[in-house]
Amino acid sequence: MVPDNFQLFTQRVNEGAERLRGLRPTLRYLSRTEVHVFGFSIAASVLLSLMPLLNVMLSMCRYVFKWQAAVKAITFGINQYFPENLADMIGTGLRAKRFSVVSMILLLFTANGIFEPLEVALNRAWGVTKDRSYLKNQILSFGLVLLCGALGLASFLLTAMNNQWLEGMFGAQAPILKLIEITIFRAIAIPILMLALFLTYWLLPNCRVPVRRIAWTSCIVGFALTLLQYSAILSWKWIIEKMQNDYTPFQHSASIILFSALASMVVLAGAEWSARPEEKAPPAEVPQSPELETTVE
Repeated sequence: MVPDNFQLFTQRVNEGAERLRGLRPTLRYLSRTEVHVFGFSIAASVLLSLMPLLNVMLSMCRYVFKWQAAVKAITFGINQYFPENLADMIGTGLRAKRFSVVSMILLLFTANGIFEPLEVALNRAWGVTKDRSYLKNQILSFGLVLLCGALGLASFLLTAMNNQWLEGMFGAQAPILKLIEITIFRAIAIPILMLALFLTYWLLPNCRVPVRRIAWTSCIVGFALTLLQYSAILSWKWIIEKMQNDYTPFQHSASIILFSALASMVVLAGAEWSARPEEKAPPAEVPQSPELETTVE
């Protein structure tokens, strides 16, 4: 009995070691200098486009759709996505009094900066040496900005519809209401995040990519980004204390860049993993039947 258990334990250890060895190419990829350049370039564009994006969404819900429940859903989503005082700071900064065309143009300009380095990084992961022209990249980035923005807005609108229905069923002050709202918000937001990742992995590289592989990668990266977000929320008090010591007037901006860079590295690691050629086992030798063997005398 003991030898069997020891053999099973050894087998599990070997399987785990094989899986860790499979991560070595991804770790080598993430250690490249150009990948870090891509990551921090994407993070800087995220910092520049975050407030215009939220302002455009908020002003559209407030002054175009005139739907107060959607405005509450955006505030609810901000409180769920960002930790403590960072969410308060972002909420305080959202003071859109009307739908601003300037904010829309600023959003498109800054959000395009996310997809420019991301396209180059995805092309390198897939082994593509020729990037799109600047004009084609801007057109595609513009389309992805609209698609991802529409998906984000749809997430908030579905949350608003759900919250209205729950408040009508349980009452606005029900103790269990917030837990149900958070659960359903996550159930809506995570699949939409995976869909946005799939569209990015599928449309942005300057080549055809296998849909099945990037679909599976999008699911894994979506869960990884969700875990990263929860890690940021749980460790926020320690992080913001360090940021206040080192970046006193810019602690919130520095924290956004830090976690955006980490998130972009996760996205790029998923791209490398999905673009890596599959290892195929060598064909097994077919044993020859004794009846077919010929002997030479």
